[in-house]
Amino acid sequence: MPSPVNALGQARSSRSNMAPDTCCCSAVALQRRLPILAWLPDYSLQWLKMDFIAGLSVGLTVIPQALAYAEVAGLPPQFGLYSAFMGCFVYFFLGTSRDVTLGPTAIMSLLVSFYTFHEPAYAVLLAFLSGCIQLAMGFLRLGFLLDFISCPVIKGFTSAATVTIGFGQIKNLLGLQNIPRQFFLQVYHTFLSIGETRVGDAVLGLVCMVLLLVLKLMRDHVPPVHPEMPPGVRLSHGLVWTATTARNALVVSFAALVAYSFEVTGYQPFILTGETAEGLPPVRTPPFSLTTANGTISFTEMVQDMGAGLAVVPLVGLLESIAVAKAFASQNNYRVDANQELLAIGLTNVLGSLVSAYPVTGSFGRTAVNAQSGVCTPAGGLVTGALVLLSLDYLTSLFYYIPKAALAAVIIMAVAPLFDTKIFGTLWRVKRLDLLPLVVTFLLCFWEVQYGILAGTLVSLLILLHAVARPKTQVSEGLVLVLQPASGLHFPAIEALREAVLKRALEGPPRRCVVLECTHVSCIDYTVVLGLGDLLEDLHRQGAALVFVGLQVPVLRALLAADLKGFQHFSTLEEAEKYLQQDPGTQPYNSCDDPVPEHKIALLKA
Repeated sequence: MPSPVNALGQARSSRSNMAPDTCCCSAVALQRRLPILAWLPDYSLQWLKMDFIAGLSVGLTVIPQALAYAEVAGLPPQFGLYSAFMGCFVYFFLGTSRDVTLGPTAIMSLLVSFYTFHEPAYAVLLAFLSGCIQLAMGFLRLGFLLDFISCPVIKGFTSAATVTIGFGQIKNLLGLQNIPRQFFLQVYHTFLSIGETRVGDAVLGLVCMVLLLVLKLMRDHVPPVHPEMPPGVRLSHGLVWTATTARNALVVSFAALVAYSFEVTGYQPFILTGETAEGLPPVRTPPFSLTTANGTISFTEMVQDMGAGLAVVPLVGLLESIAVAKAFASQNNYRVDANQELLAIGLTNVLGSLVSAYPVTGSFGRTAVNAQSGVCTPAGGLVTGALVLLSLDYLTSLFYYIPKAALAAVIIMAVAPLFDTKIFGTLWRVKRLDLLPLVVTFLLCFWEVQYGILAGTLVSLLILLHAVARPKTQVSEGLVLVLQPASGLHFPAIEALREAVLKRALEGPPRRCVVLECTHVSCIDYTVVLGLGDLLEDLHRQGAALVFVGLQVPVLRALLAADLKGFQHFSTLEEAEKYLQQDPGTQPYNSCDDPVPEHKIALLKA
């Protein structure tokens, strides 16, 4: 029987070996757009069993998380559940990772709260427009654009989001009310109102956090179940594994039971979630206008109000989802198609907007639960989606008794691992300059998310451009000066190279000839060609010479086509040094009048 890894990866491996002119209507092209066709023919009862267990585990995790993340997004709790099931069904058909689960996440919920003003109509429209943008990027194969956002920028953003989300739940953990949502105001008013802490909420919230931590530690240390274990041991391991995996649902249920017990006695020490809309969400088009007490807000005005969110939300959603998919694909030894993932998440958001969902993405925490549960295919998502729909239809009346302090504990424990404390030390050891975009992103994200991501990306690009404009050059001193650029040679670098060559070659008697070792230079542009021509003339006027060594064919072809006066090149450094020591100044320059050798003519014609 083929493994799930092979079943999911076989079609993608064969696609990479196909000729570009393969017919788009072929079976391989169909599998590319519908990855389900790669693994469904090999589906087995064993896979069904594992997928059912994994889907159930993820479902018990996502229901309390969805309720909690709706609070982060500033929306009624049912919108978290509305956003939790569509991705399960879409990814079943279009997903290229067996582990990934799509749904509401802490970071995406935070962005929704920033850009939708806690208004459900804005959140649903943002999901629709984000999905359209993501679909367009997938069809145009623009996934490579995400590569320009460096890891330090992503780490800075996620760390800032972790602090913002975690601190934003302190008010619910302590039972504080009337706390503004803007981060700096939130910090100020939280400390200002600390004396108003409700003892019941604080105690319950801390107890829930301790329980979640203990269950997580137990989950991390539970040994895997082996078939050779005695039945009793296997049963006890299974019960512990189930309880620790579904710890969010277990703790929230415990808190709701405590709150209900107090409700029966007529005394309620907790702030409760309250009424949750019952039943499945209606299927309808996204709201392209909004009627308020002050009049109607048009579609154009809504788009203008969301502003940068229309770029930030789709971008971060793609980053988070693809990062999760690639991480688990690498861990479990299979491959994912980034552009296909764009299509899957884009279609999820578009279809989700029809059932009042807000933007979703891949969840790292629930994907980890899925993988640890032994999921074999994306079919596990069907069980998760069905469980969410059942909870919407039958359990919403019970959500009334869930204390907000318990949901705050779930959120805080879910986002805490996202703060990477080791990244600062790692960057300090590896490349300290990379701390700059991380710190810039981290600090500015507390002000405005889009400014943090934009500024961090710009700083990263400036660092990249500085390396292009000032490439490191190895210099060998001697009778002949040898310079070897350690990387490519592009137009911002030519003036600095020219000044360095002239300074070293002409700094004192005797003036030295120069060898430019171009082994690492794979291409050059017109500005570089002009600069090298000027350098040849400058050295000739001063009685020195410049020759080239190790030119790759594209570079040699460009220099020959430019017909530079005095241009000479050699295959090895020894040949160049011997040549310059024989005739350091005149012969290279006079050789421009000689006929062009046959091998140069062949290169020019190629």
